[in-house]
Amino acid sequence: MFPQPEKLAEAVLLPGFAGTTAPDWLRRRIAGGLGGVVLFGRNVVDDEQVAALTAQLRGERDGVGGVGGVVVGIDEEGGDVTRLDVNTGSFVPGPLALGAADDPELTTAVAAALGERLAACGVTVNLAPCADLTLAAEDPIIGVRAFGSDPVHASPHVAAYVTGLQKYGVAACAKHFPGHGAATEDSHVALPVLPRSVAELRAIELVPFAAAIRAGVRSVMSGHLVVRAWGDEPATLNRTALTDVLRGELGFTGAVITDALEMGAVSGAYGRHDGLGRSAVRALAAGADALCLGGAAFEAEHLDACVAAIVAAVAAGELPLERLAEAAERTAALGTDPAPAKVGPVDRRLGLEAARKALRVRGEPRLDGPPLVVDVQTEPTIAAGPMPWGLGAHLAELVPGTRALTATPDDAAAVLEAAREYRSVVVVTREAHRHPRVRALLAALSGLDFIRVETGVPGPGDDGGPRIDTFSGSYVSLRAAAEYLA
Repeated sequence: MFPQPEKLAEAVLLPGFAGTTAPDWLRRRIAGGLGGVVLFGRNVVDDEQVAALTAQLRGERDGVGGVGGVVVGIDEEGGDVTRLDVNTGSFVPGPLALGAADDPELTTAVAAALGERLAACGVTVNLAPCADLTLAAEDPIIGVRAFGSDPVHASPHVAAYVTGLQKYGVAACAKHFPGHGAATEDSHVALPVLPRSVAELRAIELVPFAAAIRAGVRSVMSGHLVVRAWGDEPATLNRTALTDVLRGELGFTGAVITDALEMGAVSGAYGRHDGLGRSAVRALAAGADALCLGGAAFEAEHLDACVAAIVAAVAAGELPLERLAEAAERTAALGTDPAPAKVGPVDRRLGLEAARKALRVRGEPRLDGPPLVVDVQTEPTIAAGPMPWGLGAHLAELVPGTRALTATPDDAAAVLEAAREYRSVVVVTREAHRHPRVRALLAALSGLDFIRVETGVPGPGDDGGPRIDTFSGSYVSLRAAAEYLA
């Protein structure tokens, strides 16, 4: 006998929320059987506060008969996409840096350190790793979040990350199925179409996902991506993608988590509020289990709309009750408490070791006295969001007399004027190849003998001067570059 559809519908929802403590509406919903939550940087002060927050959520569920554990998800990829270290920069380098270091055992160790920290914070599922590949130079959203562009090279790192993260009972989540890296649009704001045939997908994008599944990954996140051979619906709403390919062809048996349903790729096509409920129904019917609703502004009435749409679909025979019950069961399995671990000081030593190993040095980037460090600011991706970034503060600490200058791409004249007083100049960029104004700045500085530090994906046609590529904008990656120069 299945529970009432209302209870099952509530159990598959994972909303985001604002604030560093649980609002009243969320506490009531958790006590009533809401599947769980997804945490973002807006919910984080430090590890102790996150642990207290997750304990508060579990406390609302304690003693409620017939209701499983609380799913606590977080986007903690390390590197440029960090939530726990949103105020400092990540204690581990990102996936592209780990791929550059090319040591799967080191990747396992880094992921295990992250898993232990998340377990201590009370997180039950980490929405990582990206099993995407870095495939398009103009890709606006994956970049350093992937382990590389070659599926054969990236796959062992995806598997290693899954193994390390799940060592402490935190479920890993391979994303964004079937792979976002060849897309040239950001699914946060548009609906990307993958320029791939089914045969190409099998040979390229699906390879890292298959590796994650062989490694025992407990969840997979669907991407809001269209593959024309599978129809016009994005994978999140596409039964061919989720049921026929992911489960049937690749043999995945864990929980399918959707990317946030309010994103432009879904809400832009189907509307914001009424459309959100319809998208929830479509995703469940396609084979998704846990539905992410990541926006900070979600309130009880938005959840009510989703629950009402799901219940109505069951009543109308559009969504089988058995399918909804299956989704609720798989979602609940992600609420299992992680292994016991204690919150402690953040240890950056392992992350620094990996970041140092990832550095790629070209030419002879050597300082001739204290330098001028120009950190060229560009907007971070929506997935990363704002966080501390820049080499200047690190090098100023290690080399007395260093001047740290934060510049926009339009500040060429100010940079040239400041550089007149220094024998050494270091220019730091983040995926300069994707920003025409940054490329124009570098061209304007071409008369200077400067050292370039690139913290993103190295782009085509970059300058040939002395250079360091870090492949990550994490705290440890920037520190490793500063140590090398010092």
